[in-house]
Amino acid sequence: MPDYKIVEVKTRKDLRKFIKFPDILYKDCPQYVPALHSDQVKSLTTVSTARYCPHRMWMVLDGKKVVGRICAMINPRYNEKYSKKRARFGWFDTINDIEVARMLLDRAEQWARENGMTEVHGPLYYNTLGKQGMLVEGYENVPPFNCYYNYPYYNDLVTALGYTKECDWLQYQMAADQQVPDKMKNIAKRLMERYELKEGDIDSLKHDRALVRKFFRMYNESFDGAVYNFVPFTDEEIEEEANQVIGLLDSRLCCFLLDKEGEVAAFGISFPSISKALQKAKGHLFPFGWIHFLRAMHDFTNIDLMLNGAAPKWQNTGISAVFHCIMADKYKAAGCKWAVANPQIETNSAVNVWEKYENRLYMRRRCYVKTLSSEQ
Repeated sequence: MPDYKIVEVKTRKDLRKFIKFPDILYKDCPQYVPALHSDQVKSLTTVSTARYCPHRMWMVLDGKKVVGRICAMINPRYNEKYSKKRARFGWFDTINDIEVARMLLDRAEQWARENGMTEVHGPLYYNTLGKQGMLVEGYENVPPFNCYYNYPYYNDLVTALGYTKECDWLQYQMAADQQVPDKMKNIAKRLMERYELKEGDIDSLKHDRALVRKFFRMYNESFDGAVYNFVPFTDEEIEEEANQVIGLLDSRLCCFLLDKEGEVAAFGISFPSISKALQKAKGHLFPFGWIHFLRAMHDFTNIDLMLNGAAPKWQNTGISAVFHCIMADKYKAAGCKWAVANPQIETNSAVNVWEKYENRLYMRRRCYVKTLSSEQ
């Protein structure tokens, strides 16, 4: 018989066990993409978002063996913005045992109640850019590096424990080298001329911190109010994201548009897929994981469409046609074959853009929510 007990993660040794558990759970799963352990340590301990989001971590042990884990968080900026009293759960992994799942979620819910929360939703990260959404379709596919993978039984466990659908995110796969429709090309050409739009220089962006800050401020503005549950970045989060991401941008896969005042009007960011490289690295860049990563960053066969957006004043103007045309030309020149879009909320009209291309639903992800009883 199992000898289950739940323990809080308090020491570095506990944290290592917490981080390693999914690698053990999914060791025979060809679709699973391990996260870099060093990135996980940072996300759980020192990232600025974690400093203003109270959070706690627990594991369920069977003897000395880890059989489940969870992190419970409260984002006060989210609750203030949306007038909610919500905690969120993430880093949720478990063997296929309802008792393990119950122990994890019960403990997270208890902590939420102790902090005055009335609901719990997840799986989510502290803020919008982290991994979120439990996989409900597309188990046969390898996810992009920034997305969860989970076994199908996860959904059975959380629904059995009282969680219901809050929202779904959709991801589509399409041929990256297909042409944009002629109608879109004509619209793009007219818009470029009429509004004196021009493509910004990615290499210059990397060395222009002021422009980088403009970029992320525009990112905040473009997604605020348009993306479900979006939480704008703080200045510190902008600096962290800039330090982590901007240096990796490649002009062959990315673009941003400037209006005649030199303000960022729209952007499109894509990366080579590094999922296979992370599988080979098995959670570590050293001693040899960096080799797989470096090779992947120069292989444009498969790409991940990370972010597309437009400044508020440019939304609903057709400007998306401009950067779609630019990106399509870039993908073809770079030899890209397949692209997977970032998760988009199913109710966002922006998801309809993929109907203009031949595509297939690649993955569907779900956020669950539960109203907490007053019982302690």
